[in-house]
Amino acid sequence: METRFENERAGGPAGFRLSAPFAPMGDQPEAIDAICRGFERGATREILRGVTGSGKTFTMANVIARLQKPTLVISHNKTLAAQLYAELKGFFPDNAVEYFISYYDYYQPEAYIPQTDTYIEKDAAINEDLERFRLAASHALLGRRDTIIVASVSCIYGLLSPEDYRGLMISLREGQEIAREALMAQLTEIQYTRNDYEPKPGVFRVRGDVLDIFPSYSTEGIRVSFFGDEIESLKAINAVTGRVSGAMPSCLLSPAKQFVMPKSQLMGGVARIKEELRERLAELDRDGRLLEAQRLRQRTEYDLAMLAEMGYCTGIENYSAPLAGRAPGLPPPTLIDYFGGDFLCIIDESHVTLPQIRAMYNGDQARKQILVDNGFRLPSAKDNRPLTFQEFDERVGRILYVSATPGPHERAVSALTAEQVIRPTGLLDPVVEVRPLAGQVDDLIEEIRANAERGGRTLVAALTKRACEDLSQYLADVGLRAEWLHSDLDAIARVDVLGRLRRGDFDALIGVNLLREGLDLPEVTRVAILDADKEGFLRSETSLIQTAGRCARNVEGKVILYADAETPAIKAVLDVTRAHRAKQQAYNDAHGIVPRTARRAINEDLAAEGTPGAAAPAPPDERGRPRGHARHRLVNPPRRQAAGPLVAEPGPAREDLLEALDRLEREMRQAAEALEFERAALLRDELRALRREHGL
Repeated sequence: METRFENERAGGPAGFRLSAPFAPMGDQPEAIDAICRGFERGATREILRGVTGSGKTFTMANVIARLQKPTLVISHNKTLAAQLYAELKGFFPDNAVEYFISYYDYYQPEAYIPQTDTYIEKDAAINEDLERFRLAASHALLGRRDTIIVASVSCIYGLLSPEDYRGLMISLREGQEIAREALMAQLTEIQYTRNDYEPKPGVFRVRGDVLDIFPSYSTEGIRVSFFGDEIESLKAINAVTGRVSGAMPSCLLSPAKQFVMPKSQLMGGVARIKEELRERLAELDRDGRLLEAQRLRQRTEYDLAMLAEMGYCTGIENYSAPLAGRAPGLPPPTLIDYFGGDFLCIIDESHVTLPQIRAMYNGDQARKQILVDNGFRLPSAKDNRPLTFQEFDERVGRILYVSATPGPHERAVSALTAEQVIRPTGLLDPVVEVRPLAGQVDDLIEEIRANAERGGRTLVAALTKRACEDLSQYLADVGLRAEWLHSDLDAIARVDVLGRLRRGDFDALIGVNLLREGLDLPEVTRVAILDADKEGFLRSETSLIQTAGRCARNVEGKVILYADAETPAIKAVLDVTRAHRAKQQAYNDAHGIVPRTARRAINEDLAAEGTPGAAAPAPPDERGRPRGHARHRLVNPPRRQAAGPLVAEPGPAREDLLEALDRLEREMRQAAEALEFERAALLRDELRALRREHGL
């Protein structure tokens, strides 16, 4: 089925075009109609409450196509955002579907601990590919209306204002009068650099009358051919081979960085920073805080010198308010401002995402207040911040909350709740079985082994990260193929682990709460929840329902709760499951539907990349390797023995050794971030010893 929707804006690009091999089924048509009618009649908050596997993403796609509004989809974790990006890109191949998450592979924020007089400098590793995806999102929003951005909560953090960003864009067309040197000067002003040897995003090269530009948001280049001071032709080129792939009558170039501004505005901002510095130093002097005044003067004057000479300095985001001329206390511009006001916001797994949005502001302000009080930053650094929940809510017009278990806020503010209980595949909610705690691990081993013999996969929910790792090791020791997944793995590594589970590289995956919301794993036939009667966040009604839903896409799905007591949460899960199964079975009987396992191609975890707006590939990992490169594959990861240092298992292959070193380095950085400096130093020494031992 293919449905065509025209853009509402005359003269604009084609509108959202939904392309799918199937039509809405079950109770999807009623949910789509109810949601769209509500928004068309003026509702601003609505809920789509749907069970796992009921096709909520397809319903979202139909709502987008029918409303014809630019759309921001916010997800609470990067793995789910990657999955949504791939699915929506498949539904809208002719439109701009972009991916906007934090571009850091590693991020240690600047901090100060007054109790120990410890200053922690900002340390970050930027993933250039994820940065390109972010820039592509900004570029798409300012250039076309048929845009869908799939984002994490990083979308509520400050960016350059869309007005300033648009003012820095360079428009080129065939026949345009512009000197080559003048264009090079404009490119330099928006942070492009000249590099005649290495074609990579954010550089340009010159060869006679030909200027090759490699935009920061694309993997393709633009060849500008001059005839005197006139642009003779514009062509798209392959960045690696230099081969021309097509003619371009015109193009629009965005800045190479997200924090860029014109020199005139920069100089005005420098003057405001100097004035704020003067006032703050006078205040510190009056209070007799000479050490803090010296710190602040030394750091700020160095940054000002860098801004004057280079137009950029490390930590420039801390000066974003005075540089932009924004009054103290005003919220920063964010990705939301790039939508221009008339757009649809979809908050996926809202019961988790909204609390995450709500929590960002307070933590950020507490850390920065300490820096300001102790002379490490000017007071205006506090205005480089995420939006408060109220500011976010005020800036978003229409919101569709999507969850199987909506939270109290969504239920309180929404004018309508659309239900999706019927799965297009005819699948019923999985059977839920309660088994005793005694011998739960032995019982789990037999369940995993039997399930693997049938070709199924098993997800196991443990209570802690250490329990995940220990259990995966124990299962491997008894001959099972098991791995762990928790927050110590970066976003792209998690996608890789889940893809290998689906391909059958191993049979059981142990996690904490990353296995809960939204993950689409149709090969999973068993979900085992250990210690299910330990009441708390990880064993709440919401958590149990969400975790149970991970096997709701397979006709053989079953949930096993290991518990000795029937807690209120367990009772709620049993009651909800029975009610859903009765309704689903009645629908199947009335329509002659035979349940069948959902099917989804494994290579859809992240779409393949080309030019943003075309079908685009998965972002590579943090070392620049293509996704799917062998990583995180130690079935028996390095273990800390009762005595002695952290070592790899005897005789590991080189790939496993590199993985062990990578994991050890992550553990060291996490210890430093948690201010466990002695442990970090010990891990550092162990890392060095392993490298020396193996000649690395």
